[in-house]
Order: sequence, then C-alpha cells, then structure tokens
Amino acid sequence: MSVKQCRQQRIRSPKFLAGGLVGWGVLSHMCLPAKADSLLLQPSPETQSSDSSLQVVIPEDSIATNNVEVLPPDTDVSVGQIEFSTIANSESLVKDEVFGNLDVDSDLRTQQTSVSELSDVQPTDWAYQALKSLVEKYDVISGYSDGTFGGNRPMSRYEFAVALAATLSKVEDIIADRMSDRFIQEDMIVLRRLQKEFRSALDDLQQRVDNLEARNSELQAHQFSTTTKLHGEAIIALTDGTDANKTVVSRSRLTLSTSFNQQDVLVTQLEAGNNGGDAISLAQQQEDNLLGTTGFITNGGGLDYVEVDSDLRLRRLHYTFRPSQDVAVTVGAKMLPRDFIDHNKYANNEAVDFSSSFFLNNPLIVQNQIDRNGGAGAAVQWNPGDGQLTVRSLYIAADADQPDFTSTQGGLFGDRYQASVEVEYLPSDQLALRLQYTNALINNTHINAFGINAEYSLNRNAGIFGRFGFGNYNGYNTAINEDLDLHPVTWAVGVGFRNLLLPGTVAGIAIGQPFVSEDLGNATQTNFEAFYNLQLSDNLSITPTFSLVTNADNDSSNGTIWQTTLRSVFSF
Repeated sequence: MSVKQCRQQRIRSPKFLAGGLVGWGVLSHMCLPAKADSLLLQPSPETQSSDSSLQVVIPEDSIATNNVEVLPPDTDVSVGQIEFSTIANSESLVKDEVFGNLDVDSDLRTQQTSVSELSDVQPTDWAYQALKSLVEKYDVISGYSDGTFGGNRPMSRYEFAVALAATLSKVEDIIADRMSDRFIQEDMIVLRRLQKEFRSALDDLQQRVDNLEARNSELQAHQFSTTTKLHGEAIIALTDGTDANKTVVSRSRLTLSTSFNQQDVLVTQLEAGNNGGDAISLAQQQEDNLLGTTGFITNGGGLDYVEVDSDLRLRRLHYTFRPSQDVAVTVGAKMLPRDFIDHNKYANNEAVDFSSSFFLNNPLIVQNQIDRNGGAGAAVQWNPGDGQLTVRSLYIAADADQPDFTSTQGGLFGDRYQASVEVEYLPSDQLALRLQYTNALINNTHINAFGINAEYSLNRNAGIFGRFGFGNYNGYNTAINEDLDLHPVTWAVGVGFRNLLLPGTVAGIAIGQPFVSEDLGNATQTNFEAFYNLQLSDNLSITPTFSLVTNADNDSSNGTIWQTTLRSVFSF
C-alpha cells in the first residue's frame, strides 16, 4: 500500500468510527423506551371510548394533562461543556424533555455480538467496518429485536448532539483504561473534535438536564402523595331562558385517586355547588317534578350540574381491583350507575359535551333516583381475552345506610335500588353496540327496562350516536301518590364533531324524547341541544350552549322553553 493510500485509509477509519458511535448512541438511547408500569387509572366513562380497561373508576374531573416544552430539532443552542455522568443519572428525565419531539421506533433494542447479526448491514455498506470496529473494540452496538440496525434514518444536528453525549458517556471509561493503544488515541481525537464541533448543542442539553433535576427535586419535595393524585374541577355557568331570571349555576369537585399496587384504584370525590337552577328545570318543577333533572319518574333534564347543595358532600367512594386480568371488580359506599354503564364517547360528560342530563344517559337504564344520589353496591366488568366483547353488571342501593328493618324502604336490598347488565360489542374501531337491561325498585314502583346504545365514527372528526329504550313502570308510586302502569319509550340521536373550525374543539347536536307514554301527561316532552366547546388552555374551557324543550313534563301548557348557557370549566 502506498503512503497516499495509507493516509486515506487512516482518514476514513475515524469517520467510520464517528458514524458508528453516533449511530449506536442514537439507536440505543432513542429506541429503548423506558418500561414503567403505569397506574391502572383510566378516565371515567365521560371521556372513554369503548374499551376494556378500568374505565369505571375515575370521573372526568380527575384527569390531568401534562405538557412538556421541547425545542424543535433544528433549534440553535448555546455554548458549553456537558457532564456525561449527569445524563446517565437523569435518563428518565431527559427522555421526555429532549426526545419528546423525535419520531422514534418503540421496538426494544437487543445486544448483538457480531455485526453480521444485523440483516440490514452488508459488508459493502460504507459504515460496515466502523460498526464492526465498535463490536471488537467497545462492545457498544445494538439492534432491533428483528435483527435490523435501522441506520438509514435521517437525523438533525440536535439529535446528533444528543447521540454524541450518550456515546461519550459509554466509551470514555473504556478509553481511559486503554489510552496506550494507538488506535484508541486516534478514536479519542475524533470524539473530542466532534465534542468541540457540537459544543453549543451539548451545553444546551446540559442546561436542560440541570433544569429537569431541579424541577424533579422540587416536585418530590412538594408532591401531594406518592400513592394519591388530587384533581379538581369547577363548572360555572351563566344561563338565561324563557320565564326565568338570568342565573349563575356552579358545581365544584375534588377527586382523590389512590393506587396501592398499580392494579387497583380507590376513588374519593367531594362535591359542592350553589344549588342553582335553570329555565328548563324551573318549568319541570312547577307542579310534580316528574321528568326534571331530579325527577321522580325519570330524568328528562335541564343542566346536569344544577341543584347541587352548597353543603360539601361525598359524591363518590369506591375501590376497584382486578382478581384476574380479564375482570375488574368495584365495591363502594358511594357509586353512580353512569360510571359503569351506558358510556358513549359523543355524549357522556357534562363538562365537555352536552350539558343536559337527558342526553348524557338513557333515563330508563340509568335511573335518576339512584344516579343523582349515589349508593352502596358493587360492579363487575368482564372483558374475556381483551377482545371485542365486554360484559358489565352492577347493583346499587341508594338508601343502603338506612337500618330501619320495620320498613321496606332503605337497607342494602330495600327500596331504592337498581340492578343492571350491559353487553358491549365492538365489531370494528368505528362501531360500538351496547345492549342493556335494568331492574329497579324506586318509590315502590317496579321498573324493568331494555336499552340500546350505539355510536359510529364517520371519520376521525365526526360521528353519530343514539340511545333507545323501552320498559314497564308498575306499582303505587309513593313520591307522587299515584298508581302507575306505564310502558314508556325513550330515544335520542345526535352528531358529534371534533376540531370543527378550530383545532381542539368539541361540538354536538342532539334531539330526543325522554319519556314517551300515553298514560303520563297530555303531550310528549321533546329536548334539543347544540353546543360548541372551545378549549382555551389545559385548565380552562368555555362552551356556549343552546337548549330547547317543548311540553316540559309531558304537559302541553308548558309550551316551548328556550335556554342559553355559557359554561366555563376550570380544572387542575
């Protein structure tokens, strides 16, 4: 070999080494996700699509949003020197802050003992010798579990700096023990030259790590609890309507979600309001409150968050655990049927979508006298093999705390209770079907009802939904002192939208009749609602809503009632 050829070979070798080192650094540190068990805490049915996770235990106001500010890969950074030990000790923190904006593969990396084990690296590739050298000298090469290296992925200058820092952290100790090796010295020169060239990016990376460590220390020092998350929600709504004064309706909730082994959750929720009302609720209460938000017969409602007492009360208290992977069991002293059955991703959360209590749940399946008060009981969810079929069942007694054995009312198995079963089938990602049955005894009236709940996604931003139910109400109702023999029908249909006109918005339109029965009143109540939810920040949303009700309480003398509402939701 001539002197010129030898010199060219000497120049190419460090370049291959640098490329191989950076390739290893990027792929081993960017493609190996942190494997951490997350709490089995899911949002409540208000925000859940149809899945088999523990969607039954967390109300919507207990969900917090975390945002991490990340510079884009091409952002210019300042000058300095990075301490590689800090990166090694803060890897979990750096992952979110630095790698949060990188499109990386989630497959696990596996260690290779030879470059020949990588199917996409051939001896004719320009980096083959460099990668082979890394195996022989430093043993710092890794590939995907399928035996590929993935070295043709483009990277930005900022990503290169991150990879260089990670690579230096790995090889410096090895180099320190073998500095007498002439080729090791040459490799070290290349690394130092790259370190100098990317000095500004490395300095910015070091600053990010320092900031994250400081933030992490502060969070640990001031964290609420190691097992419990605290979430809050406050709804403040300005409303006006027919034959009613302008009013302000408010409701606030604090939710504690506690997990002891990451496979369970204890939910404790406190609630208080200003006992405010709206035009629709007022019209439904002019005589007997049959179909109001807190109606005796069923829920034909106005705003779901009206008539909440100013006294602080316990709204939810229940514990969910998994006796097996397919089964979730919930027991508690304060449980709500709406948390466990009749979910619908387009109409199920009064803080995000429809405000009317009627459009949130089927009034025959989710019995108003049980759901508004809550009660003691149990619920079971079974999703065999994490498949398309899910079965849910519940039993809740609203007056389980009443011990008077001389009365048929109260107690765990006395009047008022609800027992329900729901079978959900997901034939595709677009379609969800739910068949429901409820048996209840409320105010000495026996209730048997069947329901259908369906939703279909037209595309990622629009979908249609509907609820239908029919049932029997029999017995002397002690709340209104009437003997009932009713065969009601209920229905509601609507359309839901996402990102309508503006990104992050939620909108919907729905129409329905809560209680169609010839033997109750002289007309049929019809409800209509349209809303547009605008998320102003992670902690604040505003929603203008228009509602219309005809023949409130199935009484034609109530005429047509219109109502406008501006709902503000604060959450943390």
